[in-house]
Amino acid sequence: MSLPLHKYSISLKDPGAHLFEVRLVVAKPDPAGQVFSIPAWIPGSYMIRDYAKHVVSIRAEADEREIDLAKIDKSSWQTEPCESAITLIAEIYAYEQNVRGAHFDTTHACFNGPCVFPAVVGQENHACELEIQPAAKPFGSNWRVVTSMRAKTASKYGFGIYEADDYAELIDHPVEIGNLAIGEFEVNGIPHTIAIRGRTRADMGRICHDLKTVCEQHMRLLGVPEDLDRYVFLLMALDDGYGGLEHRWSSSLVCARDDLPKKGDTGVDRRYRKFLGLCSHEYFHLWNVKRMKPEVFTPYDLRKESYTGLLWVFEGITSYYDDLALVRSELISTESYLEMLARTITRVLRARGRFRQSVQESSFDAWTKFYKQDANSSNAIVSYYRKGSLIALALDLTLRLESNGKCSLDVVMRECWKRYGETEAGMPERGLESVAAKISGTDLGDFFDRSVRGTHDLPLEQLLGKFGVKLCLRPATGRKDEGGKPAKPDSKPHPWLGATLVDRNGRAVFSVVHAGSPAEQAGIAAADEAVAIDGLKLTASNIDRRLNGYRAGDMAQVSVFRGDELLRFSIRLEEPPAETCYLELVAEAGQDKEKRRTAWLTGT
Repeated sequence: MSLPLHKYSISLKDPGAHLFEVRLVVAKPDPAGQVFSIPAWIPGSYMIRDYAKHVVSIRAEADEREIDLAKIDKSSWQTEPCESAITLIAEIYAYEQNVRGAHFDTTHACFNGPCVFPAVVGQENHACELEIQPAAKPFGSNWRVVTSMRAKTASKYGFGIYEADDYAELIDHPVEIGNLAIGEFEVNGIPHTIAIRGRTRADMGRICHDLKTVCEQHMRLLGVPEDLDRYVFLLMALDDGYGGLEHRWSSSLVCARDDLPKKGDTGVDRRYRKFLGLCSHEYFHLWNVKRMKPEVFTPYDLRKESYTGLLWVFEGITSYYDDLALVRSELISTESYLEMLARTITRVLRARGRFRQSVQESSFDAWTKFYKQDANSSNAIVSYYRKGSLIALALDLTLRLESNGKCSLDVVMRECWKRYGETEAGMPERGLESVAAKISGTDLGDFFDRSVRGTHDLPLEQLLGKFGVKLCLRPATGRKDEGGKPAKPDSKPHPWLGATLVDRNGRAVFSVVHAGSPAEQAGIAAADEAVAIDGLKLTASNIDRRLNGYRAGDMAQVSVFRGDELLRFSIRLEEPPAETCYLELVAEAGQDKEKRRTAWLTGT
């Protein structure tokens, strides 16, 4: 006997006020009083966001009359006892333009399910139907609808009725509505779509070709998920921006419009490489976190935090394979890949928080620390994305060395997918560790204790050296130096102040003061507004030039405003730390090293 269908509808009610109207019909509610609840967070973004705060009004009807609806906690409501069908009507404010929210104005509409669709508590396993209604004229006459949700009566890219197997699936299909540029391609016979919102002159044919190449590379690694019958990239192209959020059959992305290639462009420059890496990252999540996920996420409890120490596996390993897929698919060169890898190493080395927090702790504390960063975060936390990706690199190289090329992280991920992904059983907290040890026949306990549960730096110099790659460290040559390349011959590092100065609304503000730095020891604090150094105006744009006039050991007086008080600090400048990385291919590294390097970078 099939369960009654939950019928949702969403109308684009008022673009000027940014209001959606959501209706939900429940045929057989709980006779004691049906509870409805809006999620507190969205999978893939581990912070309590309390989406119920966007509810402007909410009411319930039954038998053509309004019935009592009482709010029982911050995100839940309960009707009076009722045995008849109930219709819930809510107005939702939507003006949050990012990959996690909902946004509606006269130019477009988009939404994530957790932001707009209440759950019928106790009946989350019922199939759902969603009618997406068009906007009232004069807005939206040329708008199209793009979503990975299955169409029931809606035409392709059209308004109408869509369907999902249950509430969890309903809210896992973001929707974009507007005047969209749409490209289509197939990967192993599976239809893929990219829909771009925003004014661009992008070469859609080039983008589709390159995305197809990346997607095929990931499928060669892990195979085709049994239920993957379509996929959609939803892209916001803005003046500036970067980010993404994974879903089971789609991803929401934001990039700078200049990151996209234009017709006539050749090669993969740094900006387009960044875009391809973003798409690669979210696509790899098809396997790694959307189908294979931590045990505590099976199923998700979207009412409260769900703690796991495994985000380094699901984000860090994904961050390793996103760029590796670009070089393996020959979209970028080995040198280009090593440049990106060196920049990741640089960012990890510059964060003193790596000595205070392990990636396991970083994963567990994502809810309160990683997603709620402040001026001291670089001194107190480590990124489970960045250091997690370097742990994946170190593990991959270690496995290849210890097994004489017979085992690798590729092999481990395939086995993890078989055990925890295809079965959707959920990965135990040390599931990947046990699989890696069993498959490789290697005792990896010390490796994981030091790299995952400890705060030790990874032995990347030694490991990469055995693959014919030399890891080099040098001081930064200025505030915009991100590493990845040797210093220019005519550049010289200036003395170290140990504080990052940025332009914030026309004010030069110290955004970060590094632990143990000359600036910290002298008393400069984050949020201080820089005024002068030794009587000369100090700004974010001239700090490198000012510091170039000093030598390590020199004293300098830095003046700042803290609030409305003028303060002066005497600072002894120091030698700059060698924490900026670049990687070099070793010429004539030897047959064994070159063979290992080729196997690693090609995935053969």
